[in-house]
Amino acid sequence: MTNPQWTDVDAYVTDLLVPADEALTAALAASRAAGLPDIAVSPNQGKLLHLLARIQGARRILEIGTLGGYSTIWLARALPDDGRLITLEYEPRHAEVARGNLARAGLADRVEVRTGPALDTLPLLAKEGAGPFDLVFVDADKANNRHYAEWALKLSRPGTLIVVDNVVRDGRVATEHPDDPAITGTRAMFDLVANEPRLDATALQTVGTKGYDGLLLARVVDADVDVDWTAAVRGRPRTASR
Repeated sequence: MTNPQWTDVDAYVTDLLVPADEALTAALAASRAAGLPDIAVSPNQGKLLHLLARIQGARRILEIGTLGGYSTIWLARALPDDGRLITLEYEPRHAEVARGNLARAGLADRVEVRTGPALDTLPLLAKEGAGPFDLVFVDADKANNRHYAEWALKLSRPGTLIVVDNVVRDGRVATEHPDDPAITGTRAMFDLVANEPRLDATALQTVGTKGYDGLLLARVVDADVDVDWTAAVRGRPRTASR
C-alpha cells in the first residue's frame, strides 16, 4: 500500500536533510543494474540508521541482510576509524554487488561481508568472539525474525541497540496470517521481545516511498547473556535473504 502524499513528503525531507551522495547513488544504480530487488531502505531511513549508530557511539555493528550494501554504507559511515561492521548476506550475487559498492564508498577496510545462511553464520560469530556488538540491524527474511532477534541478543551487551526493519507489513502484523511466514515470523519476534526481561523495546509505524511498514527498537538492559549454540540453531529454518 502506497500513497502519493507519503512519497512527496519523503522527497521533501530527503531534499532538505539528506543531500545527494555519489557513493550512495552509485550503490543503488549498481544494485538495479545487477537485478537486485528494489527493497533497500529509503534515503531518510538510511540517514536514521546512521544517526542511531552515531547516537549509540557504535564501534561494532552487525547487520543481518546486506542486499546491495546501501544500508551498510549508511551504518559504516557512522563508525570511528577503528570501527568494524560485519554484514551477513544469503545470496552470493548480492554479496558481490555489496562488496563493490562498499569498496567504491571507501569502506572496504571496515566492513566484512559474509555470505551464507545467517543462522549458520551467527553461531560462528559467537564462537569466534566477534561480539559484543553495539548495534544490530536486522533486515533479512522475515520468517526468521524471531531467530535473528535471539541471536542479536546473544551477541549483544548491556546497552546494545537492536533494530528490526519491516515489522508492520502493511498493518497485517496486528492479526494472524498463518499462511504468511513473514507475518508469522514477525509476530513470533514480537512475542519474544515482549516476554524477554533483558530487552526494553517499542515499535513505530512508518509511511513513505516504501509504503506502510515500521521498525522495532530494542535496548539490551541486562548483562546475563548466555550463548547456547546447540539450542539456538536446532530445528530452525536456514535462510537469510530479504
